[in-house]
Amino acid sequence: MQWRVFGCHSPFPAPGGATPGYLLEAEGYRILIDCGSGVLAKLAEVCPPYRLDAVILSHLHHDHIADFFVLQYAIQTAMRLGWRQAPLPVYAPVQPEKWGNLLAYHDAIQLHPIREGEGYPLGGWEVTFFRTDHGIPCFAARLEGLGRTILYGADSGPRTDWSLMAQEPDLFICEGTFLQRDLPDEPVGHLSVQQAAEAAASIRAKGLLLTHLFPEYDRNEIEEEVKGSYSGRWWLAETGLTLSL
Repeated sequence: MQWRVFGCHSPFPAPGGATPGYLLEAEGYRILIDCGSGVLAKLAEVCPPYRLDAVILSHLHHDHIADFFVLQYAIQTAMRLGWRQAPLPVYAPVQPEKWGNLLAYHDAIQLHPIREGEGYPLGGWEVTFFRTDHGIPCFAARLEGLGRTILYGADSGPRTDWSLMAQEPDLFICEGTFLQRDLPDEPVGHLSVQQAAEAAASIRAKGLLLTHLFPEYDRNEIEEEVKGSYSGRWWLAETGLTLSL
């Protein structure tokens, strides 16, 4: 079972990197979680896009979906050439409508609008979605299966109630958009690195992957902010990082 980081920056990619996108692989089943700018090329280094089994889009901001519209082309082409027989299942919110209306694409995409609190079976996983504190409908995803629990926090502000989603997850993927010194006076639907570390501590996460990082920040500064608030095992996301669970 592996969690691969294809992109981890926001609001734009670092040189050679990508905005958010991750691949969960277990027992031959592949789930792409978010599909930001630059993610599709990173995915192609691991497997052809048409071999994906499912896609989860946490919300419809550009840094999380920019490459999805190219993925549509890849799936449609694969079906036309006979490389893939079935449409790609995609689990996503459909608001704002401007972008939600563009997610389905001919016979290539099978769209499943997600609803808070409902469980969806994906391979060996049961996936449950929870609203986060963000400017548009945004959903964290709890993935339970194969003896593990993974909580993907998506984009989330300080009013997100993590205690409703999971306790002691094996891996908590949480955004740290700001250093504490740059945190806006009014919440904007994002967390500081310190707040992310505190959230991990509050749910007793066994491991924390800090992501959604501003590409111009010094990683040493980010690391120092984590160390002061979370004592468990943790990683800073970077393109190419693979965690085995």
